[in-house]
Amino acid sequence: PGNLGTIIRTADWFGIENIICSENSVDVYNPKVVQATMGSITRVKVYYTQLVEFLSSKPSEIKIFGTLLEGDNIYKKQLAENAIILIGNESHGISKELLPLIEEKISIPKGTGNKQDMAESLNASIATGIICSEFCRRF
Repeated sequence: PGNLGTIIRTADWFGIENIICSENSVDVYNPKVVQATMGSITRVKVYYTQLVEFLSSKPSEIKIFGTLLEGDNIYKKQLAENAIILIGNESHGISKELLPLIEEKISIPKGTGNKQDMAESLNASIATGIICSEFCRRF
């Protein structure tokens, strides 16, 4: 719940008006989600749908970017102004049925420290903030 609320707040900060969630995502009106949005729930629309169907019917000019650990470095990747960014569940990532729909795989590179002693992944809401920042910086 806290991640979805924080993602909604982050979307609001960057001017993103719509978030599309899978039908399995936490309810946007869960008290923890609402609290974490800090009021942004009134400015960002959250929709729930069957994602495979939704993504399969998107206009061709909108590119689907998927956030994956094995994706290309977002700072070196050509991004698109009109895009859908898939953020996966922290423990399971992007679901297997959505992987074939991804047109561009992106990742946030790890720091340069001792990689054996570093975290294996970022929190979903933190990663969303970094990715949104990079898209907005370029467009």
